[in-house]
Amino acid sequence: MYINHQVVFNVLAKDLKNAQELVEIARDRVLVGVMVKDFPTEGAAIQLIKEFKENSIPVSVGLGAGDPTMWRKVATVSVATLPNHINQIFPATGYTLGRMEQSTGKAPMINALVEPTGIPGKVYIATGPISSAYRESVTCELAAVMIAELGIPSVKFYSIEGDKRLDELAAMTKAASKAGIKIIEPTGGITLDNVHKVVQICLENGAEIVIPHLYTSIIDKDTGETKPSVLKQLVEMVW
Repeated sequence: MYINHQVVFNVLAKDLKNAQELVEIARDRVLVGVMVKDFPTEGAAIQLIKEFKENSIPVSVGLGAGDPTMWRKVATVSVATLPNHINQIFPATGYTLGRMEQSTGKAPMINALVEPTGIPGKVYIATGPISSAYRESVTCELAAVMIAELGIPSVKFYSIEGDKRLDELAAMTKAASKAGIKIIEPTGGITLDNVHKVVQICLENGAEIVIPHLYTSIIDKDTGETKPSVLKQLVEMVW
């Protein structure tokens, strides 16, 4: 497994140069996200990921703003590139894991996306393009056990809306830990100002590895690059 640290940051990069700057600072405490939604074809995404991998950039293949219609594109691109990390909607995680194991003989870290409901202890697992129309909640405990049964090692909790849903994040993390899932990935509105609080909540509730996703909040609006100086601040934080 790629992840060897308690806290690893999932960020974006404008291009290869920016990605290399980020990896130089954070080493193996960073994953560089490639959102398949941003590419007109699977081939275009595959080309960039292969370029990243040839330059030792650890890649996280993502949907793009949690877009459920991108789930098959994520799976296909991942099979073709064998990234370090895969973001996936809950209903497609088993499919993606099966394709990876059958096609490549390997399974990178895959997360299962669940959504908060506004009620601590309850989440939505119907995060697919059709199922997401049904706003029927399940307990965090049931969601966690189902994810564990699928062999998925990580829960992606989207969106935490900055730090507005910390009680819900805590409940999901606690349930995941109880089910044997030790990795939690909070995302949605995380900034340099609130990331410590968000990560600490996860660690206090049983997570052994936390992968906060920080995207637009640490991108330079003028250049479009993720700021290496901000990533440096992140990796220097003490938990």
